[in-house]
Amino acid sequence: MLTGWRYRIVSVAGVVALVVSSLLIANHPATQQLFTTHVPLFTRLEPSVIDAVSLGWAVVLSVLVIGGSLLPLYRPQPSRLLDTVLYAQKRVIVGGLGLATFGYFQWSHRLPRATLTMTVGLLVLTVPLWFVWIRRRPTVEAGRTLVVGDDLEQIERIVPTIESTVVGYLCPSLTAPDRTAVADGGVSISENEGTNEGAVGRDQANGRKSLESISRLGGLSRLNDILIEHDIDTVVLAFRQADRGDFFGALDVCHNHGVNAKVHRDYADDVLTSSGDVGTLANVDVEPWDLQDYVFKRLFDVTIAGGFLLLISPVALVIMIALAMEGKGPIFFTQKRTYLFGDVFLIRKFRTLVPVEGGEVGTEIESHRQTKLGQVLRTTHLDEIPQLWSILVGDMSVVGPRPAQTEIESDFEQEAVDWRKRWFVKPGLTGLAQINNATSQEPQEKIRYDLQYIQNQSLTFDLMILIRQLWAVIVDTTSLVQRDESIEK
Repeated sequence: MLTGWRYRIVSVAGVVALVVSSLLIANHPATQQLFTTHVPLFTRLEPSVIDAVSLGWAVVLSVLVIGGSLLPLYRPQPSRLLDTVLYAQKRVIVGGLGLATFGYFQWSHRLPRATLTMTVGLLVLTVPLWFVWIRRRPTVEAGRTLVVGDDLEQIERIVPTIESTVVGYLCPSLTAPDRTAVADGGVSISENEGTNEGAVGRDQANGRKSLESISRLGGLSRLNDILIEHDIDTVVLAFRQADRGDFFGALDVCHNHGVNAKVHRDYADDVLTSSGDVGTLANVDVEPWDLQDYVFKRLFDVTIAGGFLLLISPVALVIMIALAMEGKGPIFFTQKRTYLFGDVFLIRKFRTLVPVEGGEVGTEIESHRQTKLGQVLRTTHLDEIPQLWSILVGDMSVVGPRPAQTEIESDFEQEAVDWRKRWFVKPGLTGLAQINNATSQEPQEKIRYDLQYIQNQSLTFDLMILIRQLWAVIVDTTSLVQRDESIEK
């Protein structure tokens, strides 16, 4: 990938060329004729070709508005392909709306509707492809690897097994060997320590890479900067334990930058690994599903969550009013749950218990604190309605491993060795474990179902789980009604 000012110049030049080309194509008489003749909704328009003078002003305005909307993308920062595409498309659409606004209020030259639509449509397709192309990683080189961890002995064992160029390693200052420190947290690189920006040298005695020949580039906090500065392809993790802070924090950074991650096979129990790995280093499935699976799953989540919210919003409003009138605590119950890569987010439900002393709502079902309304909400699962909003904003999915309470998750990790593998996908409102009645009281059983879902996820699988969950809601609601009727009799 290009870096520094070269990337900025190339990216800006490409955007300018694409904007000018798209506008010229959209303004061509033949294109105008085809568009206004065959595209629905625009067939009522007459072809409108603007003259040379107006076209010149339109080009300047379009370059400034569209180019300005893409400003964040001119920074040379590696990211996942899907993120780059979606972000570029979003920015182009924002720029198109800006052009439409200028024209509508006559603040500047007004582009014809057909011309504006065709220009934005072409840019929505071409601009993301441009940024994906200039951010591509070189395929002719063996790759550039960074070792990250706090276990020097493990790093020493791992380094000789790496076939690609090792740029250096990151580790906390307390565990680093005695080397000359520099202000940024790295080390000074002497002439005999190798070349290529501190890349690993070769041990003269055995011809293999050694830890002494690798530059320490700083502490763990510099991971984000080093990935960008050195255009890293692969990060090899070498930690004593897979804690949610440093280890999964490093995985999260790799995920955000679209960088491959690997671990030593002896330390792979806490991560998802690619099937078929037989080498010393195992590939971490930072993104265990294919690109189309993520796209379809997100569309599925938005469609289901948005549809249900529209349908039951009157019910949610009635519940909120009833909880407020009940006067036994806040309307919502809020709790910390674990998210992707061990991160934490706030989950919200409708309150079903009377708050404990101190103002917080308890976490366990206690009969003496459960209200009548709360019992109804729990039995009918209506207390889960607020989580539909978490799905819409992207914190959760409709189907996935149910998010565990962060404060007690360490207990589950001790009972189920593979528990942390759930952290590689978004948590769900329901899941395979839920429809099979596997709860957190049975961590081993629950993780078995969760991993089965991760390995076999598909749109059809999600739909099947959702249907079974809805049926369970109907059964629970029916049993509640029948029980109330029997009490009345």
